[in-house]
This record gives sequence, C-alpha cells and structure tokens, in this order.
Amino acid sequence: MPYVTVGQENGQPIELFFEDHGQGQPVVLIHGYPLNGRSWERQEAALLQAGYRVVTYDRRGFGQSSQPSSGYDYDTFAADLDALLSHLNLQDVILGGFSMGTGEVTRYLGRYGSSRVSKAVLIGVIPPYLLKTADNPEGVDASVFEGIKDAIRKDRFAYLTDFFDNFYNTDKLKGTRVSDEVIHANFNLAARASAIATLRCVDTWLEDFRADVAKIDVPTLIIHGDADRVLPIDSTARRLPALIQGSELVVVEDGPHNILWTFPEEVNTALLNFLKK
Repeated sequence: MPYVTVGQENGQPIELFFEDHGQGQPVVLIHGYPLNGRSWERQEAALLQAGYRVVTYDRRGFGQSSQPSSGYDYDTFAADLDALLSHLNLQDVILGGFSMGTGEVTRYLGRYGSSRVSKAVLIGVIPPYLLKTADNPEGVDASVFEGIKDAIRKDRFAYLTDFFDNFYNTDKLKGTRVSDEVIHANFNLAARASAIATLRCVDTWLEDFRADVAKIDVPTLIIHGDADRVLPIDSTARRLPALIQGSELVVVEDGPHNILWTFPEEVNTALLNFLKK
C-alpha cells in the first residue's frame, strides 16, 4: 500500500496512507474529522468519471496512517500535505477539503503559497475563525469546545455516537438521505482512530485562519449546508466570500454537516461546474 513518510517518533516512521487513482488534472482531497480519505467516495467516483486524477489520504492519527502522540496542529497538518504533494510531484493541483480538511487547504495556501495549486474547494468549512472572541463576535463560545473535550475524555465512544447524530442531522435525514449502515460504518472507522488524535484535534478547530484566508489567491469554491449543526454556516461559510476575493459560495438547502454523503448530487454538480470554469 502507498505511504509517504512525514516524520519520526522514537525512531519509527510517521507515515501517511494515500490513494492515487485516474489520469488528468490532479484533485487532492482532505477528509474531515474523524473519518478517512475514503469518505470522499461519492465525489471521487464523479471526478474520475469526469477525467480527473484523484488523490486522497488519511490524516495522521486517522484511517490507515500512523497514530503518533504529537503533531496534531495545523502547521504540522499543512507540512504533511506539502510532503505528499512533493512526494507525488503534483502541479496544477485542485486542492479540496471537507470540514477539518478545509483548515489544511487554508493553512497550506497561507504558508506554502499557490505555486502548485490552481483552485481551492472548501466544503463544510472551519475558517475563518471559529472561536468567539472580542474581535470575532460571530464565533462559537469556548465552553462548547471544552464540553466536547470533556465528553471525549469521559467516554469517547458515546461522544462519537452523539457526534454522528449531528454530523448527519439524523432526526431529520435518517432513513432518507443517510442509513443506519452508513452511520455504523462511520462509527467503526472513528472508533479505530487514535484516541489522542480524537481529543487533540478539537483544539485545532479553534485555529485563527484569518491571516491565511487573506493570502488565498486562487479561484475558490465554498459549499456549506444551511442546517449544519457542527460548523454553523453564519460563523463560517457566510463570512468567507467577503474575505476571499472572487470566491463563490454555494449553500445546500437543509444540508447537514456531512453534505458529501447526504447531498452528493448538489455537491458534485457545484464541484464539477467550478472545475470546468
């Protein structure tokens, strides 16, 4: 299986598992918490059919990648992404992220620039700044995230059950747009992730991306559900068009956080139309 080494811990390699399929312009997709690269399966199928090369990978701590005890911050995540792009020598890349993955896209462009990147796609976004502060009144109160960490420490598996209820808005969409089997598969995948990563990644959601957002200089598509309970649209996506020059916002009506699975037609149509421009 393909891996790229991104560091070491106690003399052992820290490796990212990746998959690389198809031919054409490369689209690199970065998954959300607490899943893995294969959570893009409905988008990957559409992109391959449209003639793109699709690269997905598992963030450190998740999926089939190494589960080190450190490196759970966006500077390291962006460095991991840079190592993968360099390893594959990718150019003219369309860089796409979902949820936590939008942080990698944003920090990568802010730190490494756009020499390899032609377009960016942000779905279910974290930026620009999720934490409520005096100069960021649109954010979410810090006590919410402390409560999440307390819940993970107390019973990580019970927390994941609650998380996926809000990830999919199961009270509204279960049985129509998401099945019990999908939720069960997601739970099993998340349960196998690093317990350390599951906890420490919560703090990364509070990263201030405003300086990174200001440096984005490639065409950018933003897609977000207006019923997102994990990353509320008014605290996130609705703020970005004013901050990213020339960006485009597509709002998915009644969309929960994971619109990749629940509204694939809407997401894929917006994605493919944007890539053709």
